[in-house]
Amino acid sequence: KINKDLKVGDELRTDVTPEGYGRIAAQAAKQVIIQRIQEAERDHMYELFKDRENELINAMIHRVDNNQVYVELGGVTAILPHREQIPTERYYGGQRIKLYLDRVTKTPKGPQLLISRTHPKLVEKLMELEIPEIKSGTVEIKGVSREPGVRCKVAVHSKDEQVDPIGACVGQNGVRVQSVTQELSGERIDIIPWSPDARRFIMESLKPAKIAKVEIDEAAHVAKVFVSQDQRALAIGKSGQNVRLASNLTGWTLD
Repeated sequence: KINKDLKVGDELRTDVTPEGYGRIAAQAAKQVIIQRIQEAERDHMYELFKDRENELINAMIHRVDNNQVYVELGGVTAILPHREQIPTERYYGGQRIKLYLDRVTKTPKGPQLLISRTHPKLVEKLMELEIPEIKSGTVEIKGVSREPGVRCKVAVHSKDEQVDPIGACVGQNGVRVQSVTQELSGERIDIIPWSPDARRFIMESLKPAKIAKVEIDEAAHVAKVFVSQDQRALAIGKSGQNVRLASNLTGWTLD
């Protein structure tokens, strides 16, 4: 179309710059190119993380600024908000931590990663990492109730009659559950056997207190728990912590 004498491999030069194309137009073109590159980078980051929702991820703390913790996740900087931080933990630059990636959302400023150290699923993922029986599916986590940094109750159930779910989770000399506790800065973890029988499950969830009996009101979804006087304080726990965690775990209002 342009030159019939050209052969394959020859070079043809044409000027594509419009007439009167000045400095302002060149600047505008540059801005558009940079903007498109940034958009492509954001889309790439979104694609990279959207399939990692509900995963345990390793991160390095970049810096800490006014209760906001900035973490590096494979080239992306994300913010660990104050409400998602374990209250008893102190964070510093260069520290390596494990986080739970709850979800990834698209925003005009790029992908926003909702990360957490307080989510109950973090305990599940850490236990999955430490306990082969949970990873293989032999032992199932039925529920997690947490007061981050202080105490946590985990209900477990074994699909194999020959596998003890409590023993599998605790490990020899408590080594498995201790690994999870260390990762959560000393958060105490109570492993509880799950039961389809609500009464039995409630009794187990209130341990170490000894429960005399449990009366259930199905309509109101309330359980009356009877204990001897010397077990009352233990059942309720410090500032009501034990009964609160048990109630969250079982899904019943405990009186």
